[in-house]
Amino acid sequence: MTVMVQTAPTAEPGVLASFLGRAPAWYKKTLLGFFALNFVLYFAAGPLVTSWVLLGEFIFTLAMALKCFPLQPGGLLALQALFLGLTDTQAVYKEVEHGLPVLLLVIFMVAGVHFLRDMLFRLINHVVLGIRSRVLLNFTTIAVVAVLSAFLDALTILAVLVAVATGFYEVYNRAVSKAGYHTDPNPEDEVIDEISRKDLDEFRGMLRALLMHGAIGTAIGGVCTIVGEPENIVIGNEAGWSFLQFIQHVAPATIPTLIAGLLTCVVLEKMRWFGYGMELPAGVRKILEEEDRALRDKTTARDRFVLMSQAVVAVLMVAALALHVAEIGLIGLGVIVLATAVAGVTEEHKLAEAFMPGLPFASLLVIFYVIVAVIESQHMFRPVIDWVLSLDGSSQIFMVFLTNGFLSAISDNVFVATIYMDQLKAAFEQGLTSRELFNAQSVAVVMGTGIPSMSTPNGQAAFLFLLMSEIAPLIRLGYGRMVWMALPYFVVCTIAAGIAMFWIL
Repeated sequence: MTVMVQTAPTAEPGVLASFLGRAPAWYKKTLLGFFALNFVLYFAAGPLVTSWVLLGEFIFTLAMALKCFPLQPGGLLALQALFLGLTDTQAVYKEVEHGLPVLLLVIFMVAGVHFLRDMLFRLINHVVLGIRSRVLLNFTTIAVVAVLSAFLDALTILAVLVAVATGFYEVYNRAVSKAGYHTDPNPEDEVIDEISRKDLDEFRGMLRALLMHGAIGTAIGGVCTIVGEPENIVIGNEAGWSFLQFIQHVAPATIPTLIAGLLTCVVLEKMRWFGYGMELPAGVRKILEEEDRALRDKTTARDRFVLMSQAVVAVLMVAALALHVAEIGLIGLGVIVLATAVAGVTEEHKLAEAFMPGLPFASLLVIFYVIVAVIESQHMFRPVIDWVLSLDGSSQIFMVFLTNGFLSAISDNVFVATIYMDQLKAAFEQGLTSRELFNAQSVAVVMGTGIPSMSTPNGQAAFLFLLMSEIAPLIRLGYGRMVWMALPYFVVCTIAAGIAMFWIL
């Protein structure tokens, strides 16, 4: 049941009230100010300065995702960039082509996971209710996700966690809400029983911690193998490394970073720092246990068959992902076909429901690629790269790592890895660098695009997906809170990886 939360009558003028709907008036006026500023800057300071300002404005729209979904404000900035000639549609299409595997993944794999939710919910519900220790639960989450992310797709794994967390929230919300479960992007707690609000706040904190540990796990595990992150494939192919050679070259950096991340999880949960350390409230646990018992009592022979078939499809999905039999998005389409065929889901509207969570994010990714096209067209990162490559020895390796992290945190990992590897490989093929130095540079690109980039949600596709997911507004997980909760991991893991950079050459 969807409950429409009533808002106070607006005093805004008619046009401003309609523009961006329920977004705050100050946000709307700020965005209009951005448009005016960009026009003035373009003619007063030139396209390069305007492009840097535009990039900052786009990041602002991501940071304000809980105020307004970034597709419209970010899309308007992207259209203005095209209108001003900061890039062109051909460059945008080229970036979309590069990002097509990710787009297919978001569209089809997220929908595929939707049709496995019943089985996943029951399975993970048993795990969550079975592990009483908060520290052990979160450590297990980050460890398992890190291992899986090394061989499977990070975004797919996080999509599973998001789907299950949403299921948990729905169960509890239905039980305590006076108006039934609601999916309003800015849910009001007035529809929740007053006695249960404290439990709800703690439950939100517990889910935030669980999802953030999972998101971090995808980062620290994804750097370990050539298939762990999309940019790793680009780097490994340019360096000429096989699957085992990739692991061998990056292990001196990835192993200490992975250990540092796991230890950070334990410390954060024990010390309750940075928003971590929330327990699963006893009242919530009771409701989830009752739901689990009710589901088991109501399970029919057909239900058991459907659950078993979903488990089989899930095993086939994991095997297909691990063996990389096809693009991840195409595997997701196969999951949709198998899961719906066996379960008898043939109605178009039920199929459409599965695509609803992923399509807005896929659309936002295309807008993001417009901004990436602006960066490429204006050569915004070229001065930084040229300066780094002018350095020598270990200092160059460290700065390749550090600048990759900074640039990836404000743009796209695959894009940054591609332009760096193009420059590094050209220098190697011209005989300007040795094979040993080129290998060390490549490791620095792997670690830079994978570790420091976790400092912002736009630095990792999985993080951005979590920020834009349906669960984020429900558990009050905004851009600023994600940055704050990722901060200790970013600092510790970046230091661990940075120290390793001085030892790999």
